[in-house]
Amino acid sequence: MIKDFLLKLIFIPLLGIVLPLTAGIISYAYYTTFELIAAHCFFILTSFVIWAGCLWLHSKLRVLYTEQHKPAYKLLTVCAVSALYAACVGGLSVIGWMNLSYETFSWTPIYNFVAVCVFVVILFTLAYEILFLNKERELDSKIVQIMDQERSQATLQALRSELDPHFIFNSLNTLNYLIAHDAPQALLFNNRLAQVYKYILVNRNKELVPLTDEIEFIDNYFFLLQIRHENKLAMVKDMQVDTDSFFIPPCALQLLVENSIKHNDFSEEHPLEINITISGLLLKVRNSSSPRKYKSYSTGVGLKNLRSRYRIICHKNIQVEQTSDHFIVTLPLITQNQIAC
Repeated sequence: MIKDFLLKLIFIPLLGIVLPLTAGIISYAYYTTFELIAAHCFFILTSFVIWAGCLWLHSKLRVLYTEQHKPAYKLLTVCAVSALYAACVGGLSVIGWMNLSYETFSWTPIYNFVAVCVFVVILFTLAYEILFLNKERELDSKIVQIMDQERSQATLQALRSELDPHFIFNSLNTLNYLIAHDAPQALLFNNRLAQVYKYILVNRNKELVPLTDEIEFIDNYFFLLQIRHENKLAMVKDMQVDTDSFFIPPCALQLLVENSIKHNDFSEEHPLEINITISGLLLKVRNSSSPRKYKSYSTGVGLKNLRSRYRIICHKNIQVEQTSDHFIVTLPLITQNQIAC
């Protein structure tokens, strides 16, 4: 709905004065001041009837057209119908004025009045259509934005739900191995697993967590991995920044560490080296690359999940680089100011 109260308040009285003056159908010398005021009130009423009628016609005609109709055809139809209506009302109005006035009229001022009414109506019809289209475009943009937000939230929720089965699948494999080979270590593993899973439960509905919390979580998680793999893993962190100032999607580091173990061969002689470093607003997770000869089973969540979460949450991309010796994933760090925006 176009809010045009002020437009009506200004232009309806103005047109009631300008239309007869422009057409030349009032000879001011023949009338008293009171009669002139009454005459202009008559034409202000005419202006109101034309304006209100055209708005009613616009509202009725607009719903008849769908998006498939060409805008030019729609606009031409609205202008033609409005112009015909204005010509009829203007003609009847000027004929009524002829019966009330003291003057003798020729057809020329009558034609002029009708022509001016038609011209003004077409002009204002175009103006209203422009206002309506702008309003419609704003409404469509808001609807699209709301739908995008709802779709993003739904997608993000689906991605979060993928973390739990992904994590459980790999953890149960580890626990199964330890139960069969080292029961005491299995008990220790189970206790630390409870702490790790608590982190996931607490943060599963959060889009971002402080980097400090994520680092603490990955330390606990890596402890579980070392129980199973003993001296076959090594992790080095270079965090010479205030990690409280940055944020990251929860379990982002866990996915990368887990992937590096899943897809690489390693041993005590050739341990898997994982380096986590921060440079500027980027966090890099680099692991030595020694691909397995036979691909291990994967749920396919991993990097695809992480990439999707970054795009939905902060419209940023992660970078993946593969060299002959290393596999590197670079994650954008998110600041408090970016969250506020």
